[in-house]
Amino acid sequence: MNIVPEFDLSWWSLLFYLFCGVVLIQLLFLIFFYARLAFYKEKEKKNNDLPPLSVIIAARNEADNIYENLPFVLTQDYPEFEVIVVVNQTTDESKYILGAYQQQYSNLRYTVIEKNKHLRPGKKLPLNIGIKAAKYEHLVMTDADCKPASKKWLQEIGQSFENKKIVLGYGPHTKEKGFLNSVIRFDTAWIAINYMSFALARLPYMGVGRNMAYTKDAFQSVNGFKSHYNISSGDDDLFIQEAAKDRNYTINLSEDSYMYSPSKTEWKSWYLQKTRHYTTSPKYQVIKKALLGIYPMSLLILYISFITLLFNKDFRWSALIIFGVIILLKWWIQGKCFMKLKEKTFAALLPINELFYAIGIPIIYYTSEVKTTNKW
Repeated sequence: MNIVPEFDLSWWSLLFYLFCGVVLIQLLFLIFFYARLAFYKEKEKKNNDLPPLSVIIAARNEADNIYENLPFVLTQDYPEFEVIVVVNQTTDESKYILGAYQQQYSNLRYTVIEKNKHLRPGKKLPLNIGIKAAKYEHLVMTDADCKPASKKWLQEIGQSFENKKIVLGYGPHTKEKGFLNSVIRFDTAWIAINYMSFALARLPYMGVGRNMAYTKDAFQSVNGFKSHYNISSGDDDLFIQEAAKDRNYTINLSEDSYMYSPSKTEWKSWYLQKTRHYTTSPKYQVIKKALLGIYPMSLLILYISFITLLFNKDFRWSALIIFGVIILLKWWIQGKCFMKLKEKTFAALLPINELFYAIGIPIIYYTSEVKTTNKW
């Protein structure tokens, strides 16, 4: 049994060099990105000096969700806040439900954008209107189909604003039966691990529109969504790439700060949702686009080269040892990341989950037409 093989310029040696190279790439990602989140410790928060908040919700044909979820936002345990709902070209009873709630809750305001074929669909117009109408400097974004994890959701967001202008939160999906729900929840958690890890490494590239907060100053400093207004998406990634700078941002991992929403129930609708998110990728900064692509590509090469090397007796044991070490390191560090997000079930089978994810997501990306869509 040869643990240390003889090296030359043969095909097998070159493959082993490639294998070692992608192992090094995976190790660097673990050290410089994922370890930051895995071992991240939030600073102790104090309840004093909480800034008044304006919660902004852009809604379209969300009558049922408004009826079900809005009271949980309106009754947050927070000293001073308002909730602004901008109903965008709706065809349901949203405005009547909001009118009834406004009689009950003094902190609720709403406006209706009437249906007009000349108006661009998407969230950016209603968000812009909501931001302009907001009374307060500190803004919190969420969606009508979202329900806060607790009455302390706004407290967590408000406390995170201390010396910061942008707060990136986590928006998990409600756990339900079915394989699709598990896939979507893993996808959501993995995306959160990436954008939070990158933010901690001073490379912020996105948040999620259902649980994100920023100041009017941060919004106005980049002229809002002006640079990407022609794209329906981008309010939660392209905006962050422009506005998050000079460490003016932070993340919030507290379970009380989570904002839950239901997942898609059909594969087709989830696929269309994913392809819509990809419409912003051409506008990503080169370094961030490269890093986001290098990791899954190196992971696939890692597995392919490892399996191939198992067929060569000279490199088999060296490959097994190196592969075992890197997988255990990834399982430990990335598993801790999932634990940070209270997603223990995904940590248990992480190597398998990550492999299938690394195969599946590029397939979705490259089989979709990456183009601007006006649907919302």
